[in-house]
Amino acid sequence: MEGWLYVIRSNRFGLQFSRKRYFILQENYLKCYKTRPISQEEEPLRSANIDSYIRITDNGRESINRKVFFIFTLYNTLKDNDQLKLGASSSEDAGKWIRSLQNAVVKECPNPEKEFMSFSKKNWPPSRFGSSKRAGSKRSVGYYPFLQNEAVTSDVIAPSTWKIFGCQNGLRLFKEAKDWDSRGRHWDDHPAIMAVGVVDGTPEAIFRTLMSLGASRSEWDFCFYRGSVVEHLDGHTDILHKKLYSNWLPWGMRRRDLLLRRYWRREEDGTYVILYHSVIHKKCPPQKGYVRACLKSGGYVITPVNQGRESLVKHMLAIDWKFWKVYLRPPSARSITIRMLERIAALRELFRAKSGNHPSDFSSDSSVKTMLPQDGMEDIESEDKGQQKFEQNADLKENEAEKTNSGRRSLMSLNDASDEFFDFPDSNEDIDFDLLENGWYPEKSQEQPTSHICQHRLSSAAVFVKKLHDLAVQKKGYIDFQELPKEENVATSYGNTLQKDSTYSLPCSWATAEPSTFLIRGENYLKDNQKIKAKGSLMQMVGADWLRSDHREDDLGSRPESIIQKYAAQGRPEFFFVINIQVPGATQYTIALYYMLKTPLEETPLLHSFVHGDDAFRNSRFKLIPYISKGSWIVKQSVGKKACLVGQALEIHYFRGKNYLELDIDVGSSTVARGVVSLVLGYLNNLVIEMAFLVQGNNEEELPEILLGTCRLNNLDVSKSVPV
Repeated sequence: MEGWLYVIRSNRFGLQFSRKRYFILQENYLKCYKTRPISQEEEPLRSANIDSYIRITDNGRESINRKVFFIFTLYNTLKDNDQLKLGASSSEDAGKWIRSLQNAVVKECPNPEKEFMSFSKKNWPPSRFGSSKRAGSKRSVGYYPFLQNEAVTSDVIAPSTWKIFGCQNGLRLFKEAKDWDSRGRHWDDHPAIMAVGVVDGTPEAIFRTLMSLGASRSEWDFCFYRGSVVEHLDGHTDILHKKLYSNWLPWGMRRRDLLLRRYWRREEDGTYVILYHSVIHKKCPPQKGYVRACLKSGGYVITPVNQGRESLVKHMLAIDWKFWKVYLRPPSARSITIRMLERIAALRELFRAKSGNHPSDFSSDSSVKTMLPQDGMEDIESEDKGQQKFEQNADLKENEAEKTNSGRRSLMSLNDASDEFFDFPDSNEDIDFDLLENGWYPEKSQEQPTSHICQHRLSSAAVFVKKLHDLAVQKKGYIDFQELPKEENVATSYGNTLQKDSTYSLPCSWATAEPSTFLIRGENYLKDNQKIKAKGSLMQMVGADWLRSDHREDDLGSRPESIIQKYAAQGRPEFFFVINIQVPGATQYTIALYYMLKTPLEETPLLHSFVHGDDAFRNSRFKLIPYISKGSWIVKQSVGKKACLVGQALEIHYFRGKNYLELDIDVGSSTVARGVVSLVLGYLNNLVIEMAFLVQGNNEEELPEILLGTCRLNNLDVSKSVPV
């Protein structure tokens, strides 16, 4: 794997800037060059060894000095401040690099616990990534996970809830049927409706088109008038304000607008998921002349087909248009929603025209650029003119620094001063004005009077300082409609704070899920890649906790009030396995699941190796299969039904006691997972969540797999969580 990436650094003032570099990933060595190397003998500018203690996180997309990057971070789990932040020009490129780097973890080296020192001309910026050139050593085989894609797209056997009811403009139309309406004949007041069509474009191109709020959107979105980003929460989540045209609405109906929380992610197979739901935000109250509609759930799923040359696009909406029912009957409201879904047909025709090289009368670069203030355009031109001079000066200083720093150095030293302000765009690169225009500055609004537009003439440093301040205070400026006030409860012993209900009828309760719902690797999986239904579980679920606190609740199994310590005090031989899922926020929520093994550990060799292994082995094997059996479409799409090696995506802290092993899973360690869980929390009391846990089998002796345990969480309520 090789190609151009951007090293994202911070100067002494904490402001980010980028440097374009050519990277080559060879086996488990990552090499960095200033230019594309002519021969293999050329010595890299820097180099790094990718080992088992390196984790790669997807940080989403960010704007740095008027350029949009899709950022991912490599960091050392042994040292919190030891990391390397890289940016790609597209989400597809970032995804390829993330997968390649994860695969590089499989390649072993002799002493992964030792710090790697720089051997090249100079060290990397705040990141430990630098190492010896000796690449011939190996570690034991079978110690790390198989990171290739599974043979199936789902690890859960579940019926489809979508029923087709028509076809319009070349789009198939589906509605979400309820459990008691298997034939899909009943219509809710605000039903979930989906349009499905094939678009002649790559998922990456369609994703960029759908995410844009600029002038190019007028080429296909006949509903959209204008929009802006109210707040940029992280690389995967924004708060958007969209105003809609009224000419496509029924006569006499007032104009509508939407205030939405947008979340997106890219799957390993190239599928993009974009999800929306309505929120309330203090910076964007209801506006005069508009009625604010409520999008209960909605979004897009863009799946590559025909070897990625085309895409299957699913667009779903469940929306309350906020009208008087006397004025418009429910069938009319459905027709408005269906009309809005027809944007997929317009999107299809747009890409069809592009593939046929037909020019669009509505696409004009100049029309987009004029959206920026003229002074801002002059600033950009002056930056471009002065770029070559700054490049020459920076390169001279850099070469001098290389001569004086040719030996090994710690990679934690500060950046060289010559690097700090080298943040001009390359002369052969165009600034994406369409993205810049639409929301990469949180305070921007297209409705502001002229007196406020001058704020955008501030330097990128000033804008970013404000961003850093907003992030530092960590204020949540929006409110989900589903959030409820909390009530105080009396705490009980750990392992018994959530009630058990095997009948599945009581809200805020737990039960065991049916094991046959989940698919696991069969005995011949290494040969045929076939998965089979699970026939049972190894452990018995004996309790659950639903807690809230102002800090993380670690190592629940060691607390005297826990059921684990009660068994230990009696000298009982049972072994416990605790899964502690920690959800970050101003209030920290914890869901802890307790499983008990009645047979000796030695009778299950793989589990024995997992319990007595080190953290790297555990991270490579612990697997979770999620399933939302009842709930909103937006939550089902965000969670998925695919098995996940949790330790490869999230930080897990392991606590080993005399008669237990506890896994504390930090959901906040990933922006992707954090976005998913924050969305799930908003709908929590309407969800039935099922999960299965297992240790992944990687060789014939470890197959077929067996589930450690399952659980079913019924309609959890944050107000009924127990304070600690």
